[in-house]
Amino acid sequence: MFVIGNNTLVSLDVIEKEFCCDLDTCCGCCCIEGDAGCPVTDEELKQIEAILPELLPHMTKEARKVVEEQGLSYLDPSGERVLSIVNGKDCIFARTDHNGWCYCLIEKMTKNSQFSIINYQFSKPISCHLYPIRLTKVGEYIGLEYHRWDICHCARIKGKKIHLPLYQFLKEPLIRRFGQEWYDELCLTADEWHKQMSK
Repeated sequence: MFVIGNNTLVSLDVIEKEFCCDLDTCCGCCCIEGDAGCPVTDEELKQIEAILPELLPHMTKEARKVVEEQGLSYLDPSGERVLSIVNGKDCIFARTDHNGWCYCLIEKMTKNSQFSIINYQFSKPISCHLYPIRLTKVGEYIGLEYHRWDICHCARIKGKKIHLPLYQFLKEPLIRRFGQEWYDELCLTADEWHKQMSK
């Protein structure tokens, strides 16, 4: 583990492992697989609630029913707040395009500037954006751990093929969550680590 900034512990896997999403193969199935919704913060829920009236017409009938009966989120068995899901697996904001690819409705509508809120830039929950990195609480620190999931096997293959480290693949969400200065420090730490390993 590496200490980056004042309060984060970064797993060696984040620096060493190679990863690159291969949507041609997986078709974004991480949005519709699993047995729980994605972790979501109270602030993220507030932002989603603000645009929910504009999201609802574009959601599936099943997803709208879940929101009506259960709400946007629930507490999973570990006590973590997560987005609601459909049929025990699909994210309520998952949609499928004509090619069979899954996509995040919030992210797509944000990129297409379809919300009435001026300069709305929420995109999607940071837990989705950061995947396969998961954030955990480690005492007073935030831990960054690499989560391995069978459906991401193709991403590991592609990452190795193009030699793309996980922390570089996730540059945008890491900067979104922790800032440019933090990310620069992570890159320097990774460079030093690889230099030491190559000796």
